[in-house]
Amino acid sequence: MRLISNVARSVRSFVEGAPAASATSALWTFPSIVLAALLIAWGAEAAQFLISQGLALAILAWLQTLPEFAVEAVIAWNAPHTPNGIALISANFTGSLRLLVGLAWPCIYAVAAVGCRRKHGRPLREIRLDNEHSVQVLALVPPLLYFTYIWAKGTLTLVDSVVLTVIYFAFLFVVNRIPPQEAEKMEEMEAIPRKILSLAPAMRNLTIFSLFLAGGVILYFVAEPFLESLLALAVSLGMSQYFFVQWIAPFLSEFPESGSAFYWARKITGAPVALMNMVSSNINQWTMLVAMIPIVYCWSSGGIVPVVFDQHQRVEILLTISQSTLGFILLCNMSFAWYEAIGIFLLWFVQFVGPLVGLPEMHHHVTVAYFAWCALETISVVTGRRAFRAFGEFTKLWRTHVFPVGQGKVGEGR
Repeated sequence: MRLISNVARSVRSFVEGAPAASATSALWTFPSIVLAALLIAWGAEAAQFLISQGLALAILAWLQTLPEFAVEAVIAWNAPHTPNGIALISANFTGSLRLLVGLAWPCIYAVAAVGCRRKHGRPLREIRLDNEHSVQVLALVPPLLYFTYIWAKGTLTLVDSVVLTVIYFAFLFVVNRIPPQEAEKMEEMEAIPRKILSLAPAMRNLTIFSLFLAGGVILYFVAEPFLESLLALAVSLGMSQYFFVQWIAPFLSEFPESGSAFYWARKITGAPVALMNMVSSNINQWTMLVAMIPIVYCWSSGGIVPVVFDQHQRVEILLTISQSTLGFILLCNMSFAWYEAIGIFLLWFVQFVGPLVGLPEMHHHVTVAYFAWCALETISVVTGRRAFRAFGEFTKLWRTHVFPVGQGKVGEGR
């Protein structure tokens, strides 16, 4: 609550035009966020050999999205008492989700491509996912389907919070059934995580826990001054409140997961994990982040009231759904190709740069472009030019590890 109340003070200062801190605070908060991202990444990289990689990435996503949860909670708390409060609610979570897919995914490919060129002297045509990553890919489906229902009815309620929470914990149950990484893959790791795994079991487990804890504590205490420095910079540049909340605040609140993802993406072998780090954050935000909003909103309102979206906010939500749906369809092939990274980035960039250069709103056009691309990819599957391999791989994992058939007890042989 200390973090939420202090960030709330920062947001109020921004609205009133008086920054709560100097933009120069970024000189120390930015390196601190980078350090926290590295500590958590090392912990997760080592933990994937003790628990499933998917569960390790889910834990990682929770710690990394602490700043984003704090910002969204503050906006939801102030929304009942602010004229454009609900607009800011939708602006922040839709901007955050679109940033993850439209910018972070292509940047992961770009970092991996540069690493491939330097190490092997050849271009990287695609990032190939591991079979177990089909779990995260298909886990995008339930929240996207349910959010289509939320978009259609135009409200967000406490009932929706319950459903989205159930969806997320069902995802955790499934990824927890997947076995840890094989020991042979330890040779592909960086020196620090490899050293951690060479320790005695008690010290190894303590070290991994300490890395997660230290990274989370740093994020907790640095999130406030980091946001304040950003607010001060926004005021000095004369940014509008809506533009800041939708584009700039998510950019920095999402930086922890971007830092760890780019750390992994430097190696070709780590690029799939980096991409799944982002997908886990997508799942986390489509479910738990949005589930938090009605709870905080009702608490602040003093009663059980729905968050009602107007037509413009529903357009923003549909645009976000269309982008994530495209991302899901592209990953269903269990790969992420160079032209897909470029296309997704360009469609995101048009949305970002438009308000800066005074272009007319292009939400409808971009939404149509996303759905048209989805249709083309689906036609490619029907005609046999493309395969949705994720469904087959997920079915194998389900039968082998989640609910084994003909192998005795559930989980036997893990």
